[in-house]
Amino acid sequence: MTNWLNTLLFGIYPYVCLAVFFIGSWMRFDRDQYTWKSDSSQLLRTGSLRWGSNLFHIGVLFLFFGHFVGMLTPHFVYEGFISTGHKQLLAMVSGGIAGLLAFIGVTLLLVRRLGDARIRATSKFSDILLLWLLWIQLVLGLATIPLSAQHLDGSMMVALAEWAQRLVTFRSGGAELLLGASWVFKAHMFLGMTLFLIFPFTRLVHVWSGFATLGYVLRPYQLVRSRRMNLPANHNAPARRNGAA
Repeated sequence: MTNWLNTLLFGIYPYVCLAVFFIGSWMRFDRDQYTWKSDSSQLLRTGSLRWGSNLFHIGVLFLFFGHFVGMLTPHFVYEGFISTGHKQLLAMVSGGIAGLLAFIGVTLLLVRRLGDARIRATSKFSDILLLWLLWIQLVLGLATIPLSAQHLDGSMMVALAEWAQRLVTFRSGGAELLLGASWVFKAHMFLGMTLFLIFPFTRLVHVWSGFATLGYVLRPYQLVRSRRMNLPANHNAPARRNGAA
């Protein structure tokens, strides 16, 4: 990859994605609050929704916070009690387990949305596109594990973390750190940034509600009831007039 393309994708594109992420989310909340939801399809058919949704959310939440802490924590903070190599090994094992759970979950959700005629008919284009992007992103993430096993010294992990830290602190030179990275790492990072780009235009905006309040974590399980009312047992009996025998 040439220097100018590398700089465009990993030096400029991330700021475009983050700008759209924050400004777009704010504009959607300001103008279209009624669309600020996850558009659940549970009413149409439960089926594999519970398994797929739970596995996906457990895995992806662990991955999100793992990436957030792992990439944005400076090296000197943890070097006193864990080496770079051991930190990478820990990330590979825990991230691999969480990634596999999320992958199984999103696969179940994708098959359910594409395989059920009723659900597919009521799905938006953005719903299906988002599931495919998440599926590909998880495949790429799992594919980085064998590559990481080839250099257990943690050098690539340090380079990726330094790139992320330079981005958020507005320091130059971050893109140059990725010139020697495998295309799998680069594709995984590019698609991850793209998810931030499309975030305000999809159902992903409901994630803000989860982070904004602990009530999302502590809420009771959501019950979905049928629209069919429970009528009295004798609702078909003829009505009697007052004084009738």
